[in-house]
Amino acid sequence: MTDTSSCASYASENRALSASEARARMLAAVAPVAGQEFVPLRSALGRILSAGIVAPHDVPAHDNSAMDGYAIRCESLSATGETRLTVVGSAFAGNAFSGQVGKGQAVRIMTGAVLPAGADTVVVQEVTRVEGDAVYVPAGQKQGQNTRRAGEDLARGAIALPAGKRVGTAELGLIASLGIVEVNVRRRLRVAFFSTGDELASLGQPLAPGQIYDSNRYTLHGLLSRLGAEIIDMGVVPDRPEALEAALGEAAQVADAIITSGGVSVGEADFVRDVLARLGEVNFWKLNIKPGRPMAFGRIGKAWLFGLPGNPVAVMVSYTQFALDALLRLAGLDPLPERPLLTVPAANAIRKQAGRREYLRGRLLAVDGRWQVKTTGNQGSGVLRSMSEANCFVVLPEDCAGVQAGDSVEVQLFEGLL
Repeated sequence: MTDTSSCASYASENRALSASEARARMLAAVAPVAGQEFVPLRSALGRILSAGIVAPHDVPAHDNSAMDGYAIRCESLSATGETRLTVVGSAFAGNAFSGQVGKGQAVRIMTGAVLPAGADTVVVQEVTRVEGDAVYVPAGQKQGQNTRRAGEDLARGAIALPAGKRVGTAELGLIASLGIVEVNVRRRLRVAFFSTGDELASLGQPLAPGQIYDSNRYTLHGLLSRLGAEIIDMGVVPDRPEALEAALGEAAQVADAIITSGGVSVGEADFVRDVLARLGEVNFWKLNIKPGRPMAFGRIGKAWLFGLPGNPVAVMVSYTQFALDALLRLAGLDPLPERPLLTVPAANAIRKQAGRREYLRGRLLAVDGRWQVKTTGNQGSGVLRSMSEANCFVVLPEDCAGVQAGDSVEVQLFEGLL
């Protein structure tokens, strides 16, 4: 439970938080929501395990061949020259050899087939020579080569996947290899979201003078869909305190988290921060970054609120850099301590004043076999095209005072974020 007196002190704090401090505060405040359910394995993709997966049997279940070749007893081989072995049968995946391999004998074996009794080594077929019912094996083979032992991947009773693990495509296959048909997962995070602003028009309506179409709700819908959340779209809320208060109160009753866009700055029609302070708790509302300086974080009842800026690019920056990891923790997944950054040369000069962290839209590309990044034109926080043309953020730290072409910069790939 969040400490109210601490939150109250944050609310009166006028300084802009650094990106790292804001992220740390958010992650320290939130905890995974309660609730779990069993779902069929194919419905578990993207879900977070509520309980660990325990191997009910060895994987693989038996000693088997890792290659096509011949199963032999290594003691049969000469240490100095070629050895002649008699082929006494064949073993296929799903159709094991029923006999035993004696000294001087070999069994033709296929990948995945059970290793015959008496055999301890597989010789790949490419190095052998066959004449009639005999196979000739060169010297230099090693005992146990090209075999997979029972329980080598997982021993019976071992934890195959821990609680809190997100189920990806590899995890689906791993769970299937254990014969498990239903998976215990955390319930989906419920996220309500809406846009604020009298200037916003819904798609399909003609634009009145001074209006723009509401793009932020569609961006957020896409981001939350990628997250795997249960989405509650509450539309557009007018720039009136009573309307905003009603919408936030309703959202807090049905959602674990609330995301708003717009209304968190210091303009006369920006009410989110004040209404949040009246209904609940304000943790912080200003960041030392660009774009996305105004961002409110707090709580109404049991629902966490992320008040994002109104400009479209600032929405995406604020969501990916701050809200996303907090939402992942709420959903039951521990985010990375830091998002990985790659260091590459800048293809063009970038103007910047020292003092705040900036997230520019860039395109990482290979030129003459070497990676470099160039910014994607106009970097205004309202220019969504700069995001569409980009595949990464160029992250410039607070102490950076500009970049020259060829200087090293850090980039954060969009993959996994958007």
